[in-house]
Amino acid sequence: MTSTASERRAFAHKINRTVAAEVRKQVSREYGSPQLSKKRGGSHHPQLPLTEVVEPVDFEEYLSSHAPGVESGPLRQLMEFPQDDLELLHLDKECTTLEPPLPEEEDSLDPRVRDALAVYTDDWLIIQRKYQRYSTTYTPHNSERQRERQRGLVKQTFELDAVAAAERQDDQDDAKRRSVSLDETPRGSWASSIFDLKNSSPDALLPSVLERTAAEDMDRRNTEARLQERHTDLLGLYPPPDEDEAVERCSVPEVPKEHCGQRIMVKCLSLKFEIEIEPIFGTLALYDVKEKKKISENFYFDLNSDQMKGLLKPHTPHIAISTLARSAIFSITYPSPDIFLVIKLEKVLQQGDIGECCEPYMVMKESDSSKHKEKLEKLRQQAEQSCSRLGRFRMPFAWTAIHLLNIVSSVGGLDRSDPDSDSERKGHGTWNERKKKGIERMSVGDDMCNFATFRPATLTVTNFFKQEGDRLSDEDLYKFLADMRRPSSVLRRLRPVTAQLKIDISPAPDSPHYCLSPELLHVKPYPDLRVRPTKDVLEFPAQYVYTPHTTYRNLLYVYPQSLNFSSRQGSVRNIGVKVQFMAGEDPSQALPVIFGKSSCGEFMKEAYTPIIYHNKSPEFYEEMKMKIPANLTDNHHLLFTFYHISCQTKQNTPLETPVGYTWIPLMQHGRLRAGSFSLPVSVEKPPPSYSVLTPDVQLPGMKWVDNHKGVFTVEVTAASSVHTQDPHLDKFFTLVYVLEEYSFPFRLKDVIITEANMEGELKASMAALRGALLDTCIRFLHQLLNKLIQLIVFPPVIAGQIVNLGRAAFEAMSLLVNQIHKNLEGNLDQHGRSNLLASYIHYCFRLPTAEPALPPSASSQSFDMPVQYATLSRATARPSSLHLARSKSISNSNPDLATTPVSPDEEVQRIIGSKGIDRSHSWVNSAYAPGGSRSVLRRNPNSSCELKQVPKPPHLPPLSPPHPSSGGHCPHCTTHPLGFLLSISGSAKLISPFHLSHLVHPSPLILSPPLHNPLLLCLTDLISAWGSADNLSAA
Repeated sequence: MTSTASERRAFAHKINRTVAAEVRKQVSREYGSPQLSKKRGGSHHPQLPLTEVVEPVDFEEYLSSHAPGVESGPLRQLMEFPQDDLELLHLDKECTTLEPPLPEEEDSLDPRVRDALAVYTDDWLIIQRKYQRYSTTYTPHNSERQRERQRGLVKQTFELDAVAAAERQDDQDDAKRRSVSLDETPRGSWASSIFDLKNSSPDALLPSVLERTAAEDMDRRNTEARLQERHTDLLGLYPPPDEDEAVERCSVPEVPKEHCGQRIMVKCLSLKFEIEIEPIFGTLALYDVKEKKKISENFYFDLNSDQMKGLLKPHTPHIAISTLARSAIFSITYPSPDIFLVIKLEKVLQQGDIGECCEPYMVMKESDSSKHKEKLEKLRQQAEQSCSRLGRFRMPFAWTAIHLLNIVSSVGGLDRSDPDSDSERKGHGTWNERKKKGIERMSVGDDMCNFATFRPATLTVTNFFKQEGDRLSDEDLYKFLADMRRPSSVLRRLRPVTAQLKIDISPAPDSPHYCLSPELLHVKPYPDLRVRPTKDVLEFPAQYVYTPHTTYRNLLYVYPQSLNFSSRQGSVRNIGVKVQFMAGEDPSQALPVIFGKSSCGEFMKEAYTPIIYHNKSPEFYEEMKMKIPANLTDNHHLLFTFYHISCQTKQNTPLETPVGYTWIPLMQHGRLRAGSFSLPVSVEKPPPSYSVLTPDVQLPGMKWVDNHKGVFTVEVTAASSVHTQDPHLDKFFTLVYVLEEYSFPFRLKDVIITEANMEGELKASMAALRGALLDTCIRFLHQLLNKLIQLIVFPPVIAGQIVNLGRAAFEAMSLLVNQIHKNLEGNLDQHGRSNLLASYIHYCFRLPTAEPALPPSASSQSFDMPVQYATLSRATARPSSLHLARSKSISNSNPDLATTPVSPDEEVQRIIGSKGIDRSHSWVNSAYAPGGSRSVLRRNPNSSCELKQVPKPPHLPPLSPPHPSSGGHCPHCTTHPLGFLLSISGSAKLISPFHLSHLVHPSPLILSPPLHNPLLLCLTDLISAWGSADNLSAA
C-alpha cells in the first residue's frame, strides 16, 4: 500500500487538526497585537485580553471629559438637568373648622401673635421637581405599591408549579397504574405505567406549519398573539428593591399637623336618683394615677329634667347651645392601665354641710314617697328657695371613677384583622406611630390598653361616694383612685349615694359630626348648627409630646387650690372665690373670656368656686378655662375676690360680703406669667395702679391677712401656641421683637436693654437656648427656626452699625438640630433624617425676602437698602453715612474680610485667596458651628445638607441670556455668580476627605450615620436648582 496520506478521501485533507486551545492563544495574541489594532482602526480602543472582564464606562468621568459645550447633538439634553425641572407650588392649608382659628382682635396685634399667625396661616410652599418621578428616588417599585398592583393580577400557573401538583396526585394514580395489564403494552414502554395509548386522543394539529408565509404577515400575527390576554402590568410580580439599600430613596415627609392621640367618645345618657328634688350637675375628666396628673380638661354636662332646669331660669336667662353637650371626645396619647375617668357631681349651695345634704339621697327612696311625703315636700321647698336665692353658687356633692382598663379588658379588644375594627385611624395614634415618634411608654400592661380598637360598652354606674369637705384636693383624689384597685378598698365599705348614671364609652370615629373644638369652633363636618354638639376635650399629655404647633391656640386655665383664713377676724366661713379676667382696674373692664360650664352662657365675665359650708380653710378642685386676648398688656391681670356667702335669709345681711382681694399680673417683662402662686390676701380693696405690681409688694396703708403671708394658693397654666412659657425662649423672642420694633430702652427683669448692650444680650440669649426644654423648642420649632434664619440672612442694624449675629444664630440652630437627632431617634427615617425637620423644610421654610424695617435713627437717612443676604457683603447695602467701628465684621460669611468687595464674585475670590479659606465657610456650610462644619455634619449630616440646599431654589437670580460668542456653551454658567458654583465644589471638597478617611479608618468615638446619602441628595438638589433657575425666576 502507498502512504496513508494518498489513501485519504478528498474532504479529509480540508479538516483542520489544530487544537482548540492553540486557536484561543492565537486569537488572543492577535487581539492584543498592534497589527490587529491597526486593521480594526481601534487606536482609541483599550487593548485588553479576552480573558479579562471589561469594566463598564464611568459615566461621571465620561461627562467630565466630554463637556456638553464641546459635543453638541440631539443627545446633549440628556447630559443636563431640565431647565423646567423645579416649580413652586402654594398649597392651601387644610382648615378643620368652619371658622378659621384666629383671634378676635385684628388691629395692632402683638408682634409674637403676628408672627405666630403668619406661621399658622401661610400656605404650604413646596418646591416640586417635575422629573423626579423618573429617578430612583421615588421609584414606583416599593412594597406598598407592589401589593396594590398585585391585587388586580390573574394568578399565573407555570410548568414548575404543575410538577408539584402532579406529585400530590401520584398516590391517586397508583391504583390506575396497577390496573393496566403489562401484556397489552410493550414491556418497558413509557405508556405502560401511565395510560393506554389506544384510548388516548391525539394532540391538535398545528396549522400552516409547512406553508410559506411572508415575513410581514408573520410579524403581524405574532403581534396580535402577544396582545391577546396581555397583563396590564408586566412587572407586577417583580420584587421591589430593598428600601434599606436604596441610596436615593427620599420619602416625602408628612404634612405638619396638630398632635392627636387615641380617642374615645363618652356619651352621658341619663342620671337618676331615688328622689328628685333639685338639679344636679356633672363633670368628667381623665386622671393618670401613676403620673399623678390630670390629663384632660373638664367636660361639664347637665342631665336634669326641664322641671329641674326651670328652678335656675332666673340665673341663666340665655343658654348657649354649646353648653348643652352631653358627649365628649377624649384624647389619650399615652395609654396606661392607670387612667381613670373621674365623675364629680355638684348641687346648688344650701345651708348645711355635705354630709347633711347627702343624707336624704342615702336613706330615702321614691317608692317610699307615701311614708316620707311631708319630708320630701319640705326638701323640695328648701331646694326651690336655695335655687332662687343661691342659684349662682354650687357645692360639692358626690364622686365616682371608672377604671378604663376594665372597660377595654372586659369587653375585649377587636382583632387587628377584623374588618369591622377601624384599627388604622388616621388621627388616633396607633402603636406603630407612637413607636415611630419615639414617645412610646414602656410599662407593664400597656399592651392591653389600646383605646382605639375596643368594643363599645354601655355602663350603668350605681354607687357614688360623697365628697368630704376636708379631702377635696387632687392629692387626696389620687389616694382614693389607687385604693379603688385594691380588693379590700376602704371606699367600698363606705355608705354610697345611690344613683344610676348611664354612659356609653366607645372608640371615637375619625370624622365625628357636630363636634366643637376646645375653642368652641365648629369642626368639619357640621351639617346643622342647631343640633346638640359633641365637645372635643383638650388633652394634657402625661409626658412630653414632640410635635410643633400648627394652629392658633391661646387658652388659660386657673386652678384655685386652697385658702387659709383661720386668722381672719369676723364672720368668714362660707367662702367663695370669684375669678375675673381684667383688662384694667375699673370693674367694668372685666372681659367675657371665661368659658361657661353647662346650661349657661357661652362666655362669662366671672366664675365662682364651689363653696364648702362653714369652712374657713377650704380646699378647691375647680378648673376655670379662659381665652387669652391677643394683645396682652401690663394692665391685664387675674383678680380674685373672696366672698362670705350668707346661706340664711336675714334682714340687713347681704348675700355676698367681700372679705379679701388678691391678683396676678399676667404679663411681666414681656412674658406670660404661669405656674404655682402663693399669694397674700388684702383685707381692703387694692389701691389705684395696683395691676402693674404683684401682691408680694408691701403697699403702704394696706391691711393684709395673717401679716402679709401667702394664704391663697393657685395654679395657672396655659395651652398656647403663642406664649412659650419657657424663660429661655421667652427672653430670645422678646429681644428679637424689641430689636424689630426698635423699642429702646426696654426693661427685662433687672436689666435695661439699650442699643449699647443689645448685641451682647441677644447673643447670650441664643447661647442660653441650650437650657430650654426640648419639648417646648419643638412645639415652637417653626417660629424659632424662622427667627434664627432671619438673623443670619438679615444682620440687624443697631446704633448705625451692622451687627454680625450669624455665628451665634447658626450655633444655636446647629445645637437645636443636634438635640432633635440625638434625643428623638425614633423620629428618624431610613436615611437618619428627622421627620420634624424634613417637614419644616419641605412645607414651611421660606427664605426671608423682606428686610426688617430700619430703626428710627437710620430711617431718616436718604439711601436705599436693597435685599441683603448675610453670606455676601454688598457695597450698596452699606450706606456711607454709617461709620462702622468694627470694619472686620462686615461679612457674616468671613469675619476676617476687612475691605468692601465690589461684586459677589470679587468677594468669593478674596475669600478663596486669603488664608486658604474656601467658600465652604459660608453660614450654610456650618463653619461657625461648635467644632466646625465637620463637627456639625458628624452629628446630623442630613439636616445640615438639607438646610444648605433649600434656601437657594425659591430665590435664584434671573437667567442672563447666553452670549452669542459663547459657542453654545451651557447657559447655566451665567445663571449664578461664581460663588454659587464654588459653594457646590467647596462643600464636596470639605466633606469628601473626612468621609473617605472615616471609611478607611473608622473611629469608635464617632457614632453617626453615613455622610454619602445626604451629601448625594444635597448635591443633586443643588445642581437641579442650578439648571432650573429660569423657571423659578418666571414663577
